[in-house]
Amino acid sequence: MDLPVIWFVAIAVLWTGYFVLEGFDFGVGMLLPVLGRDDTDRRVMINSIGPVWDGNEVWLITAVGATFAAFPAWYGSMLSGFYLPILAILLALIARGVAFEYRGKVDDPRWRARWDVAIVAGSTVPAFLWGVLFANLVHGVPMDAEHVVTAGPLDLFSPYALLGGALTLVLFTLHGAVFLTLKTDGPVRRRARHAIARLALPAVPATVAFLGWTQAEHGASWTLPLAVVAVLALVAGSGLAVRGREGWAFSATMVAVAAVSVVIFGSMFPTVLPSTTDPAFSLTVRGAASAPYTLTVLSWIGVFLFPLVIAYQAWSYWVFRRRVTREHITPTPASRHFREGESALPVPRLDG
Repeated sequence: MDLPVIWFVAIAVLWTGYFVLEGFDFGVGMLLPVLGRDDTDRRVMINSIGPVWDGNEVWLITAVGATFAAFPAWYGSMLSGFYLPILAILLALIARGVAFEYRGKVDDPRWRARWDVAIVAGSTVPAFLWGVLFANLVHGVPMDAEHVVTAGPLDLFSPYALLGGALTLVLFTLHGAVFLTLKTDGPVRRRARHAIARLALPAVPATVAFLGWTQAEHGASWTLPLAVVAVLALVAGSGLAVRGREGWAFSATMVAVAAVSVVIFGSMFPTVLPSTTDPAFSLTVRGAASAPYTLTVLSWIGVFLFPLVIAYQAWSYWVFRRRVTREHITPTPASRHFREGESALPVPRLDG
């Protein structure tokens, strides 16, 4: 077995899972001031992702950990070259997580408004910068013979990278709006359905432009059908959501996000980090991989743990499958210290 290739595919699957699952709760966070007309609406939105948002981030932790273990050279070059954007993403995710925890601690509108800003910013910054970073992984960056990225911070924001960031930003926002039509009811659901048509206007052209550019310069023959699938799924998902077919709509936007991710990783292979300084300095899958023994041990660990992660996440989504409505939101005295998204079974009472 070609373990470096297998682990590259495994990491691509982990990142794809992260974008599909974390993408919609980034979208919900970004839509908080748009669809949440009052505090009850905003609590409905937050509670729709309350039981799952932190579990979605497990995919990120696993993907980064697997990259560190299976491709240490790739991990080191990315961390050195993308240090400031990665730091910005990390700080945004921290602020977002703290905001979910502390928003309902004090019964004060100004207190909640400040944490709402943190949720919006903590969702917007990663949604944009992940697209920028992965566009750079496809297009390449200045890198020397020691695989040290020599690009400055502004070098990472090329037109192609900015287009990648714009794509993930609008795609995740649309994905989040479709999720809200599936997971909520009442005013939030109606506003989300109305917002989908407006969000599709920039999302579809951005997807066509980015995937077209990627396919023209970096794509393989087998990634072209996936790029077409991504666009068609996005159009279909938007139309289905507007017509009230929320389950099929959310499945379609999941397919669209997954297809975009697969096109990105397919366009990277077999060069995980191209060097624009000299192609000979580029990092390849086999050149960046750990020793065979390390990859073998990782493979046995992954065989046992990966199905458990999938099973746990599937169970958690099944348990919290009911819609969230304004009727589920009850006044919370300041003396109660519950998290946003905390619930009681068997009928969820998702109040913060």
